[in-house]
Amino acid sequence: MSNLTDYMVEQAVKVLSIDSPTGFTARAAEYVMGEYRRLGYDPVLTTKGGILVCVNEGNGQASGKPEEAPILLQAHMDTLGGMVCSINEKGRLTLSPLGGMNPNNGEAENCRVYTRSGKVYTGTFQMKNASIHVNGSYNTTARSYDVMEVVLDELVESKADALALGILPGDIAAFDPRTVVTESGFIKSRFLDDKLSVAILLGYARHLKESEARPARKIYQHITVFEEVGHGGAGSVPADVTEILAVDMGCVGDGLDCKETQVSICAKDSGGPYHYDVVTGLVNAAQKADLDFAVDVYPHYGSDAEAALRAGYDCRHGLIGSGVYASHGYERSHKKGVENTLGLLISYLG
Repeated sequence: MSNLTDYMVEQAVKVLSIDSPTGFTARAAEYVMGEYRRLGYDPVLTTKGGILVCVNEGNGQASGKPEEAPILLQAHMDTLGGMVCSINEKGRLTLSPLGGMNPNNGEAENCRVYTRSGKVYTGTFQMKNASIHVNGSYNTTARSYDVMEVVLDELVESKADALALGILPGDIAAFDPRTVVTESGFIKSRFLDDKLSVAILLGYARHLKESEARPARKIYQHITVFEEVGHGGAGSVPADVTEILAVDMGCVGDGLDCKETQVSICAKDSGGPYHYDVVTGLVNAAQKADLDFAVDVYPHYGSDAEAALRAGYDCRHGLIGSGVYASHGYERSHKKGVENTLGLLISYLG
């Protein structure tokens, strides 16, 4: 699996390098569409801006059992970020969050501001009056978007100066992912949620092209957008699909068993339990392939698969993903977690 591991990590790094906060995903979609085509597939860009592709037509021997009916794999390429909502008298930018971007995690982070005219400016997301030698309330100030601002790397001293650059409310602020892959196999970056899983789905698509595997099931992949605001998976579900498997991040933290080196199988999250038979099938597949896995209940989580069910699709649903620590912050996973997640897809899908 080493070649596939290298490929998935390479693809993760490439997709992570393309800014794609929710609502601003066209450049990332263009890249991922191109990679599917390079692998020999025929992806379709959805009206919403996601990517839908059939990676396996099935071998025509499906028995009619639910576990052999067409399945949709979902991962999302939209990330957390910010949107300019106002410009203050100093020419600094107040942001409104895109998704659950926590201001504590974004403080002192470099970012890029994308204007409607196509110009891109750099800056830093700071607390207002950020010099600790000047601000006596620095340590006691609760970080919120009301007390934070983007300080542009431009000679601006007024709102008029910022406007003259072409910056307007509604412009996108994308935070630097700071991607690092260590010699020990750790993958550190913002937005592993869920670009790491986009790379894993690409890895599975490549596996199907390179191996002799012929799963009985018809398999679709949907790279969604708008997941971070709750409706990424709420559309573009093919009519013949009866099962949806979200491939997102596995949670790592107190009270959970999952580690960064494992594949996590989620039995329940804030939206309720996942389909019992799907979770059982995933556990059985992980055990059959002798994978390193954990089954967990996530206290604060929602997935594309749940969004599809809320939209009215009558499907079984499940959720898996490589273990990720420090979710919605500077996240960390491991190559072994990537390998175990791919291994679970291969074992579960046949």
